[in-house]
Amino acid sequence: MKIRYNAPVILTFSIASTAIMGVASIIPEFMGNFVVPGNTYPFNFFSLDVLRLVSYTVGHGGWEHLFGNISFMLLIGPILEEKYGSARILLMMILTAVASGLVNVFFLSSSSLGASGIVFMLILLISITNVKKGEIPLTLIAVILIFVTKEIFSMLFETNNVNEEAHLIGGFFGGMFGLLFAREKKPKDGIKSSPPSPNITYDGN
Repeated sequence: MKIRYNAPVILTFSIASTAIMGVASIIPEFMGNFVVPGNTYPFNFFSLDVLRLVSYTVGHGGWEHLFGNISFMLLIGPILEEKYGSARILLMMILTAVASGLVNVFFLSSSSLGASGIVFMLILLISITNVKKGEIPLTLIAVILIFVTKEIFSMLFETNNVNEEAHLIGGFFGGMFGLLFAREKKPKDGIKSSPPSPNITYDGN
């Protein structure tokens, strides 16, 4: 039996996030390097600040925040990475992170930290993975209703340090990616094409 690094993007992201949290638990100010600021803080798009639009996702506010996110990622991420490929999953994660980071920089006053937006992207993506032409899974409708209702309610009526906007953006991107890739043609299960048999003649021996 061999241990296989079966989901390189998800596993590497989880290991990096844990390592950063470990360093920050010893040097608290270290986590400040991974925060994407709000619109009340200076942000230079012509400097290394741009890296924060992605790197903030590997930083977290505490061990509970970290374990909550990577638990979901390790649960559903490998399934999606196997289905869509590591390159696509990485691209989806980066696009989701940048979009959410830009919203934070331009429209929100508070700073942001963590991979919650990516987690919600993965949740919506896996909910829409098995969409067939002309059909909408009831589970997808249920996830969207629960997800959107909860986040909007929290955003409007609760005072907390949770970035619900990042969750909604992540969910939007997850649904968009799912619908985009659902259009791809897939081979039917259990049917494999085989090469044509060669024309073989025998000499009778």
